[in-house]
Amino acid sequence: MVICQDIWVSGTTGYDYAKMTIVEDVVGQAAQCFENIAAALSQAGCSLDDVVRVLFIVPNRADWEPCWPVIKRYLGTAKPASTLIHAGLQTDAMRIEIEVTARLPKGE
Repeated sequence: MVICQDIWVSGTTGYDYAKMTIVEDVVGQAAQCFENIAAALSQAGCSLDDVVRVLFIVPNRADWEPCWPVIKRYLGTAKPASTLIHAGLQTDAMRIEIEVTARLPKGE
């Protein structure tokens, strides 16, 4: 959703929508989440470097730490404000869900 300069991408899980599959490991799911988010942001005219806020939902606390290198790889430039919530997701196969808010670059 785009309103003025703000873009919201929510409910993003580790599904590869081109193949309609989801990998089992949380690291792979986190990377796929960011690929899905990057594609959505690109359609709106921005990138992961424009993310200003991120919410992570992870059912299993032990799955959080392995995701850190993935998060740094995808959000290391943006360094957005972030929140982590431990809660159940739609299916047991889902091990992480990510939502972001981004801001269109000035002049867009």
